[in-house]
Amino acid sequence: MKPTTGKRVLDLTITAMCIALVFIATMMLNIKLPIAANGGLVHLGTAMLFICAILFGPKKGASAGAIGMGLFDIVAGWTLWAPFTFITRGVQGYIVGKIAWGNGREGKHVGYNVLAMVVSVPPMLLGYFICEGILFNSWIIPLASIPGDLVQNAAGLLIAIPLCTILKRTPIFK
Repeated sequence: MKPTTGKRVLDLTITAMCIALVFIATMMLNIKLPIAANGGLVHLGTAMLFICAILFGPKKGASAGAIGMGLFDIVAGWTLWAPFTFITRGVQGYIVGKIAWGNGREGKHVGYNVLAMVVSVPPMLLGYFICEGILFNSWIIPLASIPGDLVQNAAGLLIAIPLCTILKRTPIFK
């Protein structure tokens, strides 16, 4: 069944808003860590990625993560990282959305939402580990970024779970 024009416009609007929210959350509140070769970055974009994927599913989660954080990399001077971020965060958003929305759950099951976020972390870590390994021509240097990435994902989980739980109970998401 082909979606109606109104449904496609709504989907496009929601996707664009998710991309913008991830970009803004990444841009407005980020802390550059004084460690590792690249310093590392902890930001709230991960929380917004999780929220978008849980509220709207895998496609919007993937788009929000890939484009929102990839665009941040381009605008904020991390341009070299943008292609890796596009892939890594797109995969992360897709994984979260796919698990949270699997079997008709539609992001309404807190336990699966937590599982989705936790399962999405190792592929994200691996993606950035490979990226740094290539960029720095070392498989040791990337290890220093893992603690910051873990903090960022843990903060994202701690923020996203209560917000998504509350939002999923509102009439617009029922």
